[in-house]
Amino acid sequence: MMLKREEVPSFRSYPFSLPAVHDFYSLSFQKPVTFIVGENGSGKSTLLEAMAIAWGFNPEGGTKNFSFETQASHSELHQYIRLARGVIRPKDGFFFRAESYYNVATNIDQLDAEEGGPPSPAIRDSYGGKSLHEQSHGESFFATFMHRFGGRGLYLMDEPEAALSPLKQLSMLSRMHQLVSKQSQFVIATHSPILMSYPHAEIWLLDETGMRQVELEDTDHYIITKKMMNDREQMLNILLEEDISE
Repeated sequence: MMLKREEVPSFRSYPFSLPAVHDFYSLSFQKPVTFIVGENGSGKSTLLEAMAIAWGFNPEGGTKNFSFETQASHSELHQYIRLARGVIRPKDGFFFRAESYYNVATNIDQLDAEEGGPPSPAIRDSYGGKSLHEQSHGESFFATFMHRFGGRGLYLMDEPEAALSPLKQLSMLSRMHQLVSKQSQFVIATHSPILMSYPHAEIWLLDETGMRQVELEDTDHYIITKKMMNDREQMLNILLEEDISE
């Protein structure tokens, strides 16, 4: 992924003013799984969204076949992104974003209900055969991972852990591994140290200095979660400024 810097109108305006974008030139995805991490507002979703749109995905998520628009809130960054494809061309693909997944589920139901719409089997059959709205938020997320993701695909995911319990996040790791063994590639923006623990994955941290590669143990996500679990009382005492053990 490369930024066409010579075409950027101004690095003083959003989203080019974001540190992660301002100093960005290119990013080569060397591993089957790449994580993009950082604090809220660091530009994770913005960068992933630009990559997805540049690839041809609908800004609100789904496959390349989705063309609905609920609200045009995406940035113009995708216009300045150039993607270089590898030797292995994906046969499948999906842009999963937690914040607009409701819109994807609604569009699937609408298309299946339209008179003269898609022939049998219905679109929902690719997602487990049940309306995503007839399941809990987490169940509908996981149904997509299990049924719609078929392998040899490019899967871009924005905070997929949003509705998943820790157990389901572990199950997602297992599902990712199955799909990686089928020549799939994942690029995931996440806050979850559980997902970031996927073996041999690359982790790119976005912060006020720009973007750099880090190890899981060097991320705040891992450090803070570990500290909270191992020394909960001390952490809570500091946060609440009182001795809660009394």
